[in-house]
Amino acid sequence: MQRPEAFDVRRASERPHTRIAWLDSRHSFSFGGHYDPSNTHFGLLLVSNDDRVRAGSGFETHPHRDMEIVTWVLDGELEHKDSTGNKGIIYPGLAQRMSAGTGIWHSEINPSKGQDAHFVQMWVVPDTERIDPGYEQLDISSDLDRGGLVPVASGRGHEGAISIRQKGATLWAARLAPSGTVTLPDAPFAHLFVATGAVDLEGAGRLVAGDAVRITGAGSPVVTADAAEGAEVLVWEMHAALRAA
Repeated sequence: MQRPEAFDVRRASERPHTRIAWLDSRHSFSFGGHYDPSNTHFGLLLVSNDDRVRAGSGFETHPHRDMEIVTWVLDGELEHKDSTGNKGIIYPGLAQRMSAGTGIWHSEINPSKGQDAHFVQMWVVPDTERIDPGYEQLDISSDLDRGGLVPVASGRGHEGAISIRQKGATLWAARLAPSGTVTLPDAPFAHLFVATGAVDLEGAGRLVAGDAVRITGAGSPVVTADAAEGAEVLVWEMHAALRAA
């Protein structure tokens, strides 16, 4: 039996919420005007935002520094432009990573005239600061369609994943058919986010879209998708943690 403290469930309705004319966002950690000194990160993960951006709007050009930023689109499209000359459309199944390094400016705009964009943006700290800014994208749709956990972004050398400059972290995704299962990686820290659908997490119970769980030293619990609707989940496997400030 797992220790009760191994699972810290954060319900979608309990997460800090930003809602303005063009953006509806729920934050797993302190972000923007939502600051809580007891909720600044988990493991190596500093940001996990569940964003919905209205058609024709988005995040205008703004800067970042020394951060590995991974964007995963669930529905719709997002147009990326940055100060190093990269430009492209991010869509479901396309993994994207931007290394901010010594400094980068970028924008993320929903180019659609009628469809909202729904995506999750996640930030992890790099293990090396002051690197040259970088960008990578890779379509992993075919791997996701085969089922199971698929590496999306990895600092641990996983083949077929985009790379991040953090040796202690890997982001996994799974698109689960109804009643489908996956076993989470055994790591000191894991962060599970239910992107769509609903699941049962062994040791923690039922979770629905928007729910997140911080898992500490729990071994390899099993995730089982809802029998009617299935699910899509995102899992950060982390082998280190930031020190508290």
